[in-house]
Order: sequence, then C-alpha cells, then structure tokens
Amino acid sequence: MEKYLSIPVTSKGNQLLSCNGILSVTTASATATDVVITYKSGTTATITSAAQVNFNMRNQIQKELALALATGWTNVSREVSPVKAVSGIVVA
Repeated sequence: MEKYLSIPVTSKGNQLLSCNGILSVTTASATATDVVITYKSGTTATITSAAQVNFNMRNQIQKELALALATGWTNVSREVSPVKAVSGIVVA
C-alpha cells in the first residue's frame, strides 16, 4: 500500500511525497536549507526551507516517514507540521 506525507508549502498548500521506495533522507550540513529524499528509482525530492534546517528537519522527516509506514493500510496520508516553514518541494 502506498503511503504519503502531506507537507504544507508556503503559498502552495499541502503537497504529497511518497513514503515508499526510499533509500535515504539527507541534508548536506547544519547550515543547509534543503532536505533531500532519494528513492530507489533514482528520483529525488528536495524539500527547501526558508531557514537553516540544522538537521531538525531531516530528523523530523525521517521520523514522520517511519510513523506513516507503521500505520494501517487505510491511513494513506500523514499530515506533517514541519519544524521550519517549507518554501518549496522539487521532484527530479
């Protein structure tokens, strides 16, 4: 069953990110503004914050993914309240 994180993006409403097929969730440094989710398919989803993520955002996304995947099959989407405002999500 597919699972998704529902993440609010400033001035764009909530966007869904798949929780399935993830290889890693990373951020380059404590001063970075991006959290990068890398999927087995080679696709990446970059979550951009207006402020430094200080590893807090990466840790929160990892925790939210685990919680979403642990829910029953009828709970398809998990709403996230990010520790930092999200200014954009780009999937490439």
